Amino acid sequence: ERAFCVCLLVLFLTLPYVNLLDRDTFSKSDPICVLYVQGVGNKEWREFGRTEVIDNTLNPDFVRKFILDYFFEERENLRFDLYDVDSKSPNLSKHDFLGQVFCTLGEIVGSQGSRLEKPIVGIPGKKCGTIILTAEELNCCRVIMKITENFFSYSFTICHKTEVVKNTLNPVWQAFKISVRALCNGDYDRTIKVEVYDWDRDGSHDFIGEFTTSYRELSRGQSQFNVYEVVNPKKKGKKEKYTNSGTVTLLSFLVETENTINFTVAIDFTASNGNPAQPTSLHYMNPYQLNAYGMALKAVGEIVQDYDSDKMFPALGFGAKLPPDGRISHEFALNGNPQNPYCDGIEGVMEAYYRSLKSVQLYGPTNFAPVINHVARYAASVKDGSQYFVLLIVTDGVISDMAQTKESIVNVSSGHSVLVTMIELDGDDVRVSSRGKYAERDIVQFVPFRDYIDRSGNHILSMARLAKDVLAEIPEQFLSYMRARGIKPSPAPPPYTPPTHVLQTQI
Repeated sequence: ERAFCVCLLVLFLTLPYVNLLDRDTFSKSDPICVLYVQGVGNKEWREFGRTEVIDNTLNPDFVRKFILDYFFEERENLRFDLYDVDSKSPNLSKHDFLGQVFCTLGEIVGSQGSRLEKPIVGIPGKKCGTIILTAEELNCCRVIMKITENFFSYSFTICHKTEVVKNTLNPVWQAFKISVRALCNGDYDRTIKVEVYDWDRDGSHDFIGEFTTSYRELSRGQSQFNVYEVVNPKKKGKKEKYTNSGTVTLLSFLVETENTINFTVAIDFTASNGNPAQPTSLHYMNPYQLNAYGMALKAVGEIVQDYDSDKMFPALGFGAKLPPDGRISHEFALNGNPQNPYCDGIEGVMEAYYRSLKSVQLYGPTNFAPVINHVARYAASVKDGSQYFVLLIVTDGVISDMAQTKESIVNVSSGHSVLVTMIELDGDDVRVSSRGKYAERDIVQFVPFRDYIDRSGNHILSMARLAKDVLAEIPEQFLSYMRARGIKPSPAPPPYTPPTHVLQTQI
């Protein structure tokens, strides 16, 4: 079954629409791609392998494949360096550097269709193009890595071609779906160019005209803002009275989002954590390094965010007195907005956490049930299994509302995953029960942070170990939920094939 299990991955890496620098004067580049992986503890980059060199071409198709171990619960950093090979020397410093791409293996696997587009960077002041990385399973969690590159001399890359509507001057083209990443790589203001042709059977299609727009403009939907004049630049330059070759009107625009995991964070702001101004506090606001809560949030969040498509995380606090009236809350938004508690990525969660520390008063008691029920309310609205909810509770001590917490866990065990740092709630040996009713599944994972502190003071290693065990049970929790409801994995997307022409976006 396809899910977040421990896998061997063979990645199909494709790099279409790469406009790399051509460093050769009298011929085209001879590209090679070098893959590096980063060590967990020392953060050193180690060369994993190289593709073969493709001579004198702007459209290389690399044959070399790479096999990597993939673990959902670990952050696996990758680096792809591109070079123009000028000699037979294996020393990369002897060749022209064309740029590089950084990503995690989780980013590739967690992207829609396991297809990730990233900009190529590394040469100041130069646009090095983009790289598209795709992962595909092979034989029960085995996937192959393949690299191909295409170089184009123009500044727009083609991303969709409509069907031909014959024998009419008023065509209505069918609606089509395209990912935001493929259309504009998430840049809502990137220029999108649309070209219109008169189709001929012999392939000599006549250019009618073009217009430009953007995702932001298209998102307005059908309106006066989305009626475009189709202009032929050559005709406009030759004919003074020429205005346009017609108009194109947008009939509909719909954005669909697909989330696999919805990740929510809840943080313990009770007084038992100690005064944040004192070094002994777990909430100590150290200007030079992360405190215990910060390390836990960063370690787990940086991995989970690769599997959340919008990377917007609700972040809650509990057990504090809130300004201005000092009311005690066990379910408050860290960003101060209860109607919209979402933070932008794990960095946004971290910022909201440290801002809250400066404004709230640590108090008590330690009640978990309100934040569990908070996530349950959101999850209850999703009936088709398309979204899976994970709640990470970071706490320091004993639960005050044990009975209510157990009841909440039993009630939501039919649909959601909850991570709680209390050993009594860990259902590995005995499932949690309340009023004689047992939890349908083991949906609780207990991980004591103190057990993961590296004795040598290597916080990076501590964070990696912590994240690995915190996330270890999510794959089986996810699968047990899907199995219980007979929900099958979505069919694999068709193999990626580069489009030919018509709809283009600017690089």
